[in-house]
Amino acid sequence: MNHLTDNRPPRPIEVLLVDDDEADVDLTLRALRNDKILNNIHVARDGVEAMQFLRGEGKFAGSPRPDLILLDLNMPRKDGREVLREIRSDSELANIPVVVITTSDAPEDIDRSYSEHANSYITKPVGLDQFKRAISAVQEYWFAVVALPSK
Repeated sequence: MNHLTDNRPPRPIEVLLVDDDEADVDLTLRALRNDKILNNIHVARDGVEAMQFLRGEGKFAGSPRPDLILLDLNMPRKDGREVLREIRSDSELANIPVVVITTSDAPEDIDRSYSEHANSYITKPVGLDQFKRAISAVQEYWFAVVALPSK
């Protein structure tokens, strides 16, 4: 189905943001909401919550399947590396695009993320304007350019 010729209103894009840093969560939410793309943003504060959300467990019962996951690497309880590995090994979740957005620019983190089949790897920019531009670019690419899996 071509979204350009479909007369139905577009359905919101479901985004799961997985990050334990409150300031980064706030910045990401503001940047995502600034663009005029219809999306629902859900937040998991660590890897354990992320997997509960993805599996609809506990307080996340009935949660929607995300169209895109924005994943930090360095988190308590279960880090993003473990989450990525778990997502990719689960046939129900494996085709959800995962964009790693983290402060780490270590080559081993980049290489490992791609070897675990991350779809993109972005090092969080330090400045506010650069951070907003990075999130806007992610949103433009993933929500307006590419075709996302149909569940």
